[in-house]
Amino acid sequence: MLRRPSHLLLLLRHLSSSTRAVFPLPPNAHAADLWISKALSTSFLLFPSSLPLLFKRLHLSPLAASLAITRLQQVASTLSAFHFFLLTRDHLSITHSIPTYKLLINSLSLSGHMPDALNLFDEMLTACHYSPDESFLGFLIESCVANGLLDSALDLLSRAPHFGFQLGPSRYNNIMTGLVNSSRVKDAIIFFKDHLVLGQFTPDIWSFNIVLKAMCTLGDMNSALELLDEMRKLGYSPDIVTYNTLVNGLCKANQVNKAYSFLKRLRLKGLVVPNVITFTSVISSYCKLGKMNDARKVFDEMLHSGIKPNRVTYNVLIDGYGKNGDIHSACMMYDRMMHGGCPADIITITSLINGYCMNNQLDQAMRLWNEMGLKGLRPNVYTYSVMIHYLCKLNRLEDAIRFLDELTMREDIVPKAFVYNPVLDGLCRIGNVDKANRILTEMEKRKGYPDKYTYTILIIGYCMKGRMEDAITLFHRMFDTGCKPDNVATRSLVSCLLKAGLPNQASTIMSRLSFDNFSVKDDHLVLGRKIPEVSVAV
Repeated sequence: MLRRPSHLLLLLRHLSSSTRAVFPLPPNAHAADLWISKALSTSFLLFPSSLPLLFKRLHLSPLAASLAITRLQQVASTLSAFHFFLLTRDHLSITHSIPTYKLLINSLSLSGHMPDALNLFDEMLTACHYSPDESFLGFLIESCVANGLLDSALDLLSRAPHFGFQLGPSRYNNIMTGLVNSSRVKDAIIFFKDHLVLGQFTPDIWSFNIVLKAMCTLGDMNSALELLDEMRKLGYSPDIVTYNTLVNGLCKANQVNKAYSFLKRLRLKGLVVPNVITFTSVISSYCKLGKMNDARKVFDEMLHSGIKPNRVTYNVLIDGYGKNGDIHSACMMYDRMMHGGCPADIITITSLINGYCMNNQLDQAMRLWNEMGLKGLRPNVYTYSVMIHYLCKLNRLEDAIRFLDELTMREDIVPKAFVYNPVLDGLCRIGNVDKANRILTEMEKRKGYPDKYTYTILIIGYCMKGRMEDAITLFHRMFDTGCKPDNVATRSLVSCLLKAGLPNQASTIMSRLSFDNFSVKDDHLVLGRKIPEVSVAV
């Protein structure tokens, strides 16, 4: 009997097909080989356990086996073809051809079964005395990188000289990119330097760009600038990607003045024409440092150079002005953005709302909130966070809860602890710890995860109410979920337990942590009802 209806469909497909194969046949293929291959592949799909008996009764040729593998790979799956390959090899000791090996290796690689593909590759080298070409070895290397098998990719690369050729720079670039993306940044740099010194590959400009980015990621700007000089000595001409990588790296390393000097040098020497990314990197860094005059100076130079700002440029300036107390300039930049034909996005509006709130203009923030729908924009989690944070700061807790309720209705937004924390803190401060706990439960139901501030707020809230058992339970829950309590939570809880005459419980808490400098006489401990303030960053 047939095991599944799908098997019947496969059988009908095989039997109804003509004697001519649907795949290219080798010139020495015979009708008997083709017929046997079709019968075997169909039998394998329907009754795989019966194949050993069939093998004994049939004089199966390597060609028929290869044809069956090819057919299985086409009409069934790669794994079916691979399992058939193993059966024919193990029960009949058939030595398959190189095309059959390569077909399976290719299919296994593309379907993510790299360990099987690599084992088959090594078997093919021995069984068929095969020496791969650059294209096939390069394909295997790229497949290993794509599947995260970087050490296997490095091993294959090291074997290229044994096969009599040198791989092109694109293969090396692929491995270096994989190392960087896998947080093996130092390995990528060492790999590049070692192979460059040994003369095992000729890098291209992209090779240098990958390594420069890796050095910038580590904050090693001296090495990055030295590599730039080395590039030039070797006759390479850095492109805009090279310079943008270096400018951005200098900015992230808090060397924004050096980045600006670097930018000016590019313009004066005409080495390359800086683009909007180059300028925006410097502008953004000045904004983050609160140096808005310098940011505006670079912005004006950008305009003078004929480079049009993009949305990111405007957004960082609007955000910078707002956070540094110059909401008027933020609004002027917003108007300029609108008149310049660059439509605002939700990041723009969120930055403006945050600027209004920071400058105590909540009414203007609410006006902008209400106008979002007219612009075709919807608030994101950060927009809600800004409004909720400042409403709580102004003790407008009920208004904040209404915004939080609106947020919970949005299925497209995953709850974040930093949005909920101000509301939980506000509720605990007025003694409504039960409502705070209900809101936390609702957040967790929606796949939101508490952070250390969330737990600390509620632990202190329970301590304020004298509910020490609840505080202890929450403390252990915090610890068990992998969220390590900080000094605020631990000191607050231990101090309250000692004051409540519960030294054993306090000792249990302390035993879970290494807490060396604890003293109940520390000024910042909870004394009576004095609770350390929990600051929640937005």
